[in-house]
Amino acid sequence: MKAIKLLVSTACFMGMAASTHAEEPATLSIEGQAFTIQASAPAHTENLDEVTSGWIYRTKETRALQLDDFDNPGFVFVDKAIDLWNEVDGSEDKSCASCHENVEDFAGLRTTLPRAEDGELVTMEDLVNECRTEQMGAEPWKYSGGKMTGMTALIGLQSRGMLMNVAIDGEAAAFWEKGKELYYTRVGQLDMSCSNCHEDNYDTMIRADHLSQGQTNGFPTYRLKNAKLNSTHARFKGCMKNIRAQPYKVGGDEFKSLELYIASRGQGLSVETPSVRN
Repeated sequence: MKAIKLLVSTACFMGMAASTHAEEPATLSIEGQAFTIQASAPAHTENLDEVTSGWIYRTKETRALQLDDFDNPGFVFVDKAIDLWNEVDGSEDKSCASCHENVEDFAGLRTTLPRAEDGELVTMEDLVNECRTEQMGAEPWKYSGGKMTGMTALIGLQSRGMLMNVAIDGEAAAFWEKGKELYYTRVGQLDMSCSNCHEDNYDTMIRADHLSQGQTNGFPTYRLKNAKLNSTHARFKGCMKNIRAQPYKVGGDEFKSLELYIASRGQGLSVETPSVRN
């Protein structure tokens, strides 16, 4: 069994080619707004001198989709979320707009999430469902479902261009340490960790894909692979399946802690929600 695992793992990495940084690190500007896609690594980040947006590692054609909001397919789902924002639901006959007149008021929120509150780690999905159940008397949405990813993209869009800046001290420290532990823990039949791809081998090719640093500043992100918006936890789940590991629960404590740790590794990068990736 050990020999089989070794063969599979070796075959996976044999697909990696030499560094092929996507042509030239281009400048990302959307609707006249400049984005920070390269920055000095935060002091708490290990083994990286610089943090880089996943946009850099995509082909010119994929990059181009993100340069114009009209061309960005993620905005189809943002438009649907605007309708949901104004849709009355639940026993209280309220919509999101009933309490929050302008979604623009959430500018800056995306940069600070996840965050620790009252002994728990809170994500944007948690905040949305809290409003639905406690204020609207409505059923919670599926954590990584279409309605939720559309709404978190709409809210995240209000912070677009702002720099990621999650808190990792105080009440958040224990969650951050747990996320760090998960990031470096090898799991699955391929015996791999997040760091094996996104720290040790980013900017290389694995099969037909160009590995990035796995930054989360662009989520929810539209993936050409499945033609929909994808949440951070859905991407975590996909990665774990790729290495033949049993994924943690979407919306569970493990993925929330991992989300905080990875978000902290991207401190200084601009929010790109909704980004476009392979």
